[in-house]
Amino acid sequence: MDQSLFRNNASNITNESIVNTATGTTVGALILSLVFLLGFPGNLFIIWSILARARRHSVTTLLILNLAIADGSLMALTPFFITYLVMKKWVFGNVMCKLLFYLCLANMYASIQLIMLMSIYRLVAVLWPQRVTIITGRKTVLRVLAVVWVLVMVASIPAMIFRNQRLQGTTKVCETDNLERSNVVLQYMLELVLGFLIPYVVIIVSYICILRRLRRTKFRRRVRSEKLILAIVLIFCLFWLPYHLINMVQVTWALCPEGQVKEVLNKIWHKSRAVTSSIAFISSCANPVLYFFAGKSYIQREGLAFMARLFEGTGLDSATRKSRQNSQNSRDKEKDADAVMLKDKDPESVTNSNSNTKPVKNGK
Repeated sequence: MDQSLFRNNASNITNESIVNTATGTTVGALILSLVFLLGFPGNLFIIWSILARARRHSVTTLLILNLAIADGSLMALTPFFITYLVMKKWVFGNVMCKLLFYLCLANMYASIQLIMLMSIYRLVAVLWPQRVTIITGRKTVLRVLAVVWVLVMVASIPAMIFRNQRLQGTTKVCETDNLERSNVVLQYMLELVLGFLIPYVVIIVSYICILRRLRRTKFRRRVRSEKLILAIVLIFCLFWLPYHLINMVQVTWALCPEGQVKEVLNKIWHKSRAVTSSIAFISSCANPVLYFFAGKSYIQREGLAFMARLFEGTGLDSATRKSRQNSQNSRDKEKDADAVMLKDKDPESVTNSNSNTKPVKNGK
């Protein structure tokens, strides 16, 4: 099917907009409102806790700080999308249409890439604890974070190119031009591959290797240090998976020949887009709630600094350091034990050595 025929046929079934679905927009607006009320102050509190109250900025702490910045930035954009859903039309102009969706996609990429880095760091810390300090120096970590932010900014450019304010019937909307099949396929396939498939393959492989190693060691308590980050991974997957599934429905719709299947797919993604996009925002709101429950044991002892103490105690930063200290202590104990054994085995040598030193002192 040539492009002109696709445009003519697709225009017959795309007169409706995603914001014309009353149920979807209402549910989406409610979800985003709750997400903003919980997520925005929650992520600001995390940022403040780390910057103002953390005594040391470990690798895990820096990664969580950047994750909170990405999530907090995404939360700051929600009032624009709430307005879009409530008014059922885009009122902010074409420039803001491109910019807001660009920033939204960039923060989505940043979140999953940072979670992937957490998993990689744990993999290195568990499998090669002696080398972890070599590759996780402060300057190295800051450089890696800078590269990640540059990459996500570049990867998000298609959102700025393909998103436009346009008329959908009589309603102004901010959407990718669905009549351009290549635009739909390229944008959403990039989001799926870069924002979901590749990071989650790395994360899954990392945790499989981590758990296999931990099962072979005696220090099984280290599994507890993985629970918080593993929960972050699962939450991100849980809330972003519906969004990516609808993306694939839309891509399939764009590539599907005309017929009843295409019409069904069109109805599915139009009616589901607002809700699944809103659900995806919950992942950025859920992390502060997760941190609160993980660190509630610190509240009475640390007060407002409880979050900072939680981050200082998470991850394998302390676990790796303790393992090195334990190994050093065990070596010291072995040396002391060797010394005791020598004395027990050859007490005469000790006596003779003492007797040999006395004539030297008294002889004149």
